[in-house]
Amino acid sequence: MRRVTNVEVRPAYTLVLTFDDGVCGEVCLADRLFGPMFEPLKDPTFFALVRIDAFGAVCWPNDADLAPDALYRKVTTH
Repeated sequence: MRRVTNVEVRPAYTLVLTFDDGVCGEVCLADRLFGPMFEPLKDPTFFALVRIDAFGAVCWPNDADLAPDALYRKVTTH
């Protein structure tokens, strides 16, 4: 299982991710911010509170999270 080791916020709900094997890439989440967990992320200030949890997943203070394996596939299959 891959782990995210670094995350940077970019405009338009985009994250720049670095993984434990050195792979780096961008993921735009603009079209995925719906539903009770992800709706709050439409606030750019809240979106910018992104962090990496102990398991290498991308997460926010409201417990919304994104699995590192899914993000890795997205970054590596453009």
